[in-house]
Amino acid sequence: MPLTVQAGSTLPFDRFWKWLKHHPNCILRAGTPDSWLYDQEDIHWHLDEGPDRHPSVQLVRGKHVLAEMALDVRDVSFVQATLDSEEDGERRFLFEVVGGDRTEPYPVYHFLVAHGFEEEPHQGGLKH
Repeated sequence: MPLTVQAGSTLPFDRFWKWLKHHPNCILRAGTPDSWLYDQEDIHWHLDEGPDRHPSVQLVRGKHVLAEMALDVRDVSFVQATLDSEEDGERRFLFEVVGGDRTEPYPVYHFLVAHGFEEEPHQGGLKH
């Protein structure tokens, strides 16, 4: 499904990934068009990069990895951020990692985050 890019709402993947690594407790959902990983109270997100610098996202309970999503970002063009929803004053933002060629880009990964893109990291490690 083609994606319409809104002016001013995109950022480079490297900048997004660096920012997201400072906000793992803010992730509510992550996934691909075929699979979704959901946050829960007793589960933590772990974001890392392998030796070949390929990013990965893990859902961890205690010392057990429950799910992992390895990202292939070789063909990623940008990340598009949009307001996904607003309930009871809580705003949620959808960050879509967009790949494909320039004529028909499409989302290859997505992250639903409890807030928009902010330059400053959170104080403390509490979940939203």
